[in-house]
Amino acid sequence: MITIGFDIGGTFTDIVVEDDATRKMTFLKVPTSTGRPAEGVATGLDMVLERLGLGAGDVAGLLHATTIATNAILERKGSLTGLITTEGFRDVLLIGRQKRYNTYDLYLDKPEPLTRRRHIAEVSERISYAGEVLAPLDLATVDRCVEGFLASGIETVAVALLHAYANPAHERAVRARIQELAPHLSVSLSSDVSAKIREYERTSTTVANAYVKPIVADYIGDLRTALSARGLPTDLHIMQSNGGLVTPELASEFPVRIVESGPAAGVLMAARVGQDEGVRQVLTFDMGGTTAKLGAVDDGEPVIAPGFEVDARHFRKFSGLPLNIQAIELLEIGAGGGSIASTEAGLIRVGPKSAGAYPGPICYMRGGTAPTVTDANLVLGYLDAAHFNAGAMTLDLQGARAGIAREIATPLGLSVEEAAWGIHAVANSNMETAMRVISVERGRDPRLHVLVAFGGAGPLHAARLARSMRIPRVIVPIGAGVGSAIGLMNADHRVDASLTRILHLSPATVPQIGAILADLERDARAELARLSEKGNVRWLRQAYMRHVGQGFEIKVDLPETVADPSAYVTAARMAFQESYRQIYGYVDDDAEIEGVDWLVTAISPSRAGEAAPASHAPPAAGLALKGARPVYFPEAGGFLEAQVIDRYAMVPGEVFAGPAVVEEGESTTIVLPGDTVALSPSGHLVVTIDQRS
Repeated sequence: MITIGFDIGGTFTDIVVEDDATRKMTFLKVPTSTGRPAEGVATGLDMVLERLGLGAGDVAGLLHATTIATNAILERKGSLTGLITTEGFRDVLLIGRQKRYNTYDLYLDKPEPLTRRRHIAEVSERISYAGEVLAPLDLATVDRCVEGFLASGIETVAVALLHAYANPAHERAVRARIQELAPHLSVSLSSDVSAKIREYERTSTTVANAYVKPIVADYIGDLRTALSARGLPTDLHIMQSNGGLVTPELASEFPVRIVESGPAAGVLMAARVGQDEGVRQVLTFDMGGTTAKLGAVDDGEPVIAPGFEVDARHFRKFSGLPLNIQAIELLEIGAGGGSIASTEAGLIRVGPKSAGAYPGPICYMRGGTAPTVTDANLVLGYLDAAHFNAGAMTLDLQGARAGIAREIATPLGLSVEEAAWGIHAVANSNMETAMRVISVERGRDPRLHVLVAFGGAGPLHAARLARSMRIPRVIVPIGAGVGSAIGLMNADHRVDASLTRILHLSPATVPQIGAILADLERDARAELARLSEKGNVRWLRQAYMRHVGQGFEIKVDLPETVADPSAYVTAARMAFQESYRQIYGYVDDDAEIEGVDWLVTAISPSRAGEAAPASHAPPAAGLALKGARPVYFPEAGGFLEAQVIDRYAMVPGEVFAGPAVVEEGESTTIVLPGDTVALSPSGHLVVTIDQRS
């Protein structure tokens, strides 16, 4: 029996097939179908099974990562959404926060909400921050909201009432009334989606969930129908932004949790590679056809953030739409192999627009006319036109040269090679800026980290990115071109249950804390039951704490038991002070501490055993060198003869000096002059960067 993991990207769909008995994996990349994504996925699975000589009955399970929710938000192609809020709070999304991502821009563009003001309605009710009902819910105002929504053609409704995190009764009554009057409307409650303090973020998260809910539900329904028609399993598991797997039902109910589905899986894979190589401090670099995603692994574990922003501008906080959910820390930019190059005011611009899979880069010969990063890399000799994507595609070098000449070189008075290098360099510069944000600006010294590069284009750009950031080593994993799909194989089922209760940290409040954590554990167990999980479960109990009077919190690991209140407070206080001192360099040991958000996480292994690399016959030393070809290196003044190395023929112990090109089925690794590359005993490529350059 086999398990299949598939990650739908903007340009390619990456597929990994793992034999459940031997844990050997095989890989495949197929162009993403943009018109009917569910049918495109099913067709891709047909291709995989046919290629392997297997049938639907051989498939034991399916693991899935998708960008459908992300794209719906970024492209503003979600469902027409209505918002119901407390009387007097209609403009909460428009007001947002007072903080500006550019202090001195008087004409600052704020993030555009996912619903329009005319689709925001108010109901008469009021609940205090402590959960007390100050004014009862007036159902007549709910009726008027529903009447207005029906007249406007609203398809989905978000309900975010003031302080609903403390008492969800009014929100639940609103949902019951909507279901009574308009049962066809999809409804999302803030108390279900994000039961946390801070009105703007909670409302934004709930609206985002409602905005993509019908689209994601339809997609998952279509996918399961297509799978069923082929006799394939329909109980697939879907990756969440927090790095855990959930059922299709939960993903349909809370689609905001899968916004960073594919990128999160990639970071899981990078953490696993770090374990293989004995590295605990890792920066991750995932460059595909449409975007580049950067993340971090601290002390061997992916960094989990309490929330993130989508559609952020220039990597600046407060420039995007906040989503108040647990997610692996990531920074995403519009720089991929399909990113379109253009000129503006005599300068080369790259991205964020992408040619996607169709029409794709010019060299794909599918009708694309705009030059892209992939076209530039082909002209520079980094890609082999005859053996792209494991030989499944042939690239048009002359077409790429002509397109770059027409759109870039001639307008700027450059040679085609200079223009191609300019495209490559600008893309690298954009990614370097993002890498500085995820590393230096967040307290990480890149010189003390290793860069794990994956995605179809990541290994091609990684060495130069590492050199500019002074990162000493680059690791290119087995199956780097389908890294996120491999990450699915390493994922566990994960449930996060959280809520807001502001409590001073003292022995007197420990019983309340214990009751809160017990309630959250009960909620997490209920979700695990929906996942049909009955195996070993690892529990994490955490809180977001602060000094009394502060406005923001830091995450703290809590003791396992509340049996001894004094010991509990002492341990929690020490954990908070240690984290606070690590972040800020100083802590007031006598200041009062309070907990704000309480979090219980349940992690259950989704599959037993360990993943293994793709199987190849053990090669003999000396067979890896395939030949040589001219490759452009500006530091050398132009083209150099670079060794071309077959990754599958490399053996541990062999070391190759740059300039070199290491080729494999799904990606290509560039080794710069002065750098070296070798195969580790774990099977991963290790590029050692020349620190003198």
